[in-house]
Amino acid sequence: MKSFEARIAVITGGGTGMGRELARLLSAEGAHVAMCDVSQEAMAQTKALCAAKAPPGTRITTFLADVSDETQVQAFRDHVARAHDTDHIHLLFNNAGIGGGGSFLLDDRSEWDKTFAVCWGGVYYGTRAFLPMLIAAPEAHLVNTSSVNGFWASIGPQIPHTAYSAAKFAVKGFTEALINDFRLNAPHVKVSVVMPGHIGTSIVINSARAFGRDPKEMTEEQIDQARERMARLGIDLKGVPSDLIRAGIQQQADAFRDQAPMTAAQAARVILDGVRSERWRILVGEDAQVIDRLVRETPEEAYEASFMEKLREQANWRFGLAELAQRMQR
Repeated sequence: MKSFEARIAVITGGGTGMGRELARLLSAEGAHVAMCDVSQEAMAQTKALCAAKAPPGTRITTFLADVSDETQVQAFRDHVARAHDTDHIHLLFNNAGIGGGGSFLLDDRSEWDKTFAVCWGGVYYGTRAFLPMLIAAPEAHLVNTSSVNGFWASIGPQIPHTAYSAAKFAVKGFTEALINDFRLNAPHVKVSVVMPGHIGTSIVINSARAFGRDPKEMTEEQIDQARERMARLGIDLKGVPSDLIRAGIQQQADAFRDQAPMTAAQAARVILDGVRSERWRILVGEDAQVIDRLVRETPEEAYEASFMEKLREQANWRFGLAELAQRMQR
């Protein structure tokens, strides 16, 4: 699929980040785009951006859906069929994601389950729902977004990261398993797993808001919980005012988006280039390349402090808890 003109592309999580940029690039090439997201406002912004650059006649539709709920994903599929007057699609980007449930031991189970349900369940439900429409097309491509956390279950030795990592490992394994399944049973449908590193998106702040922890609106109880988490990691914030902690967390989320080594737009271009080349494994970002190599070279070291030092040196990996504490204490 060298050209996306007149193709029908379905994108989950199209309101922000890589989903928005995929929608913009695809519609600019004349692809018809159907997106879903949990924010109608964000999707409206994406749709306006797409419409500004899309050729006349390009159809861009939105649908409010939580991909962790299979009935909502199925409703999204039915909407796509009606709104685009079609029984087939050419491209499916299972892109929606959320972060949370870092500790299996300490974090609330509902947060853990929700993170896993969005990041893994959204891919599974999306593939189940739209696979018949992919198969009905003369040629099609399924693109599932995993992460570097699909081969490295960490964001640093001081930070538990279990729900997101478990989900992204599942996405990677599922997608790889589909390669032979499609070759045998639907050879005209290609499949790719996307493994982004640190991409400049709003996932940190969006995830916090989804779990009722918008930094600007954190309660004193939530601030105390943040202090406790930091204290367990050897970072004492007892004397730091609550407003400064709120500001520090907000700054950290903004920095994750604004100071990333790769923008969401750049990441979307890498993904679409990978689709054109029919690569089943699409690493996005130099840090993804470095992490992949380091994990393969020294797997037994992957969860030690020494691995993190290598990562900082070779891949400019930043924005850990130490940096957050520094921001709060200034």
